[in-house]
Amino acid sequence: INPDMVESINFSSGGFEARYGDKMSSVLDITYKRPQEFEASVQASALGAGGYVGWGNKHVSLMASLRYKTTRYLLGTLDTDAEYRPNFIDGQAFFSWRPNKRWSLDVLGNISDNRYDFVPKERETKFGTMENAKSFKVYFDGKEQDAFRTLFGSATLTHHFNPETFLALQCSSFTTREEETYDISGEYWLEDAISADYFGVGTYMEHARNRLRANVFNTALKFRTRFKSHTLQAGVEWQRQSIKENAREWEMRDSMGYSLPYDEDVLSLIYSLRAKSDLSNNRWNAFAQDTWRFKTKAGLFNLTYGLRLTSWDWNKETLLSPRLSVGFLPAKAEKWTFRFATGFYYQAPFYKEIRDTTLFHGAATVNLNRNIKSQRSIHFVLGSDYTFRLFDRPFRFTVETYYKALSNLIPYTVDNVRVVYYGRNVGKGYAAGIDFKLFGEFVPGTDSWITFSLMRTKEKIDGVWIPRPTDQRYNVSLYFTDYFPGSTRWRFTLKAAFADGLPFGPPRSERSQQTLRAPAYKRVDVGMSYRLVKNEDRHIQHGFGKIFKNVWLGLDAFKLFKQRRMALFFVFSALLGMSLQVTNSFAGPFISSFQGSSDPAIATSFAASNATLLTSISQVSEAFCILLIPFFLKRYGIKGVMLIAMFAWFLRFGFFGLGNPSMPGVLLFIASCIVYGVAFDFFNVSGGIFVDRECPEKVKASAQGLFMLMTNGLGATIGTLTAGAIVNHFCAWQQ
Repeated sequence: INPDMVESINFSSGGFEARYGDKMSSVLDITYKRPQEFEASVQASALGAGGYVGWGNKHVSLMASLRYKTTRYLLGTLDTDAEYRPNFIDGQAFFSWRPNKRWSLDVLGNISDNRYDFVPKERETKFGTMENAKSFKVYFDGKEQDAFRTLFGSATLTHHFNPETFLALQCSSFTTREEETYDISGEYWLEDAISADYFGVGTYMEHARNRLRANVFNTALKFRTRFKSHTLQAGVEWQRQSIKENAREWEMRDSMGYSLPYDEDVLSLIYSLRAKSDLSNNRWNAFAQDTWRFKTKAGLFNLTYGLRLTSWDWNKETLLSPRLSVGFLPAKAEKWTFRFATGFYYQAPFYKEIRDTTLFHGAATVNLNRNIKSQRSIHFVLGSDYTFRLFDRPFRFTVETYYKALSNLIPYTVDNVRVVYYGRNVGKGYAAGIDFKLFGEFVPGTDSWITFSLMRTKEKIDGVWIPRPTDQRYNVSLYFTDYFPGSTRWRFTLKAAFADGLPFGPPRSERSQQTLRAPAYKRVDVGMSYRLVKNEDRHIQHGFGKIFKNVWLGLDAFKLFKQRRMALFFVFSALLGMSLQVTNSFAGPFISSFQGSSDPAIATSFAASNATLLTSISQVSEAFCILLIPFFLKRYGIKGVMLIAMFAWFLRFGFFGLGNPSMPGVLLFIASCIVYGVAFDFFNVSGGIFVDRECPEKVKASAQGLFMLMTNGLGATIGTLTAGAIVNHFCAWQQ
């Protein structure tokens, strides 16, 4: 999805209408926009770049975009030391022509080329207990090269009988080319992590030459009309699939000089597969549905009911799918909306789902299963929306709960980036959960949201219930945007996600063994951007800037909270940045306020009358203490210097809170200002060194920027605003 080309996106997690295709869980409905004038955008970052251009008038609209993305800087933080080169390129074009009110022609094209190059070097994993610690080291040779290329094109010719009635003929074609090739060997050592005594050595080699070609052609005829309070839709579709596969892969393992599985007479591989298939088939689909809107004393109802028919000549299967949904807007509570949906949903298997792979003594045999059936899901979805205004800004709270009864399941396992299906309907299961979302303007003029989801999904295979590969039991997501106080040019963005880990198991293992749970997923992305040009009202009439509406320059730091120690460090940095603003912003006014003391000795003291001069000792101390850092780092190390800085902050606030402008209290003020140099310099410098040591080379620059942002940006801003609010609440300002 390219957001520059999209007008609207509708997502349904269940209970969707009959006009949507044969999916078992969710659908995504994308509507492309039709620009009415020239527009363009360009963006670039460390993770990729993209460009978009659009133009149009009342008869013609044209859009085109090109995007490049790489995630090598994110993958560089994985456990395996390797050279990661994932590159993704996609281009899209959309043409719309409406010569008159009766006819329209829409043409959409998409091309994508996704490549994943992987050159592993080494990996070390430590496990066990304090008394029995083990180390597993692997040194690699070889590489993996994967390529996924897709082409998609569609054309829709529509005849509009009137604004409410049309008949559309749609043709589309999809082509994919997939290649998975690798030759990787590894030598491994299992040893005691403390004594370095060897327990075992071995080697292995993996080889694959897998290629898949698929072509899918669709032709559909769709009709819609509206009469009175009813909207009727219907359609028929024919689809032709042609798939060819040629796959060869094997793995050899050698442990302590013996090939596994060991046989003194035969050299056997622990795993091998050879498959060559050529498949062509046809599918037919038809649907009809009606949406009836009517109003009663209770409120406004929206009732949608429909039926979908599917047929597939591969397994001679014909299915009927009835669906029903009801929406209700109460007359006495217009801020609330309620909805309920149910229906039967069938997902016809694609090629990889009908590959019945049988493993016997390490040798895999692939057969195409003609008795395969479509997976079925019965949905029950209940949801509600509540719109309200808070602080005179719009908000919307959404809650949705669902239960899906699953049958005729085709289990699958996830091995690296590959999904391997059983090729047989051998399971049944369920999915149940509840989603909460709060969306609105937490800050005026910007949209933010927070979501919380609970979900459980299991399947029963051979009489045993096990978690499905998508069983993510909880998920919390946050997206927050804000402008710096007093400016709409500086923008701060915070994206956070905390989710349960997914089930997994040993490579090429059965589903019954995939019961381990990956660690929880934690990620925080922090970004800051500056608007170089703001010309939405077109007030710039001359020069280069007149062609732009907005120009933003941004910096993002990605996945720097992955490690627990880095997350704690950045959070502590932000808290420290907040606390130091108490004295940085209000030390002078606090000392000057003693001039109103009832004690003449304090009110007329030199310190109370010269607060600025007194606090300037902090800057002198800061300049002097920075010279002491090399000595302290050499003597006490980076951890010792950071502990000294933390203790110095304790003394800074303690001395300042106990002091007063008269003798001997003024000496505590002076000591507080002197200690400030140690606290500020030692933490900032040692913190920068800590970030440089802990972060991978490819993200060091972003990490240093994030450290400064958390301390002197985010922390300082929140600290200043909070301290100001507290002071204004408890203090009365006088001339």
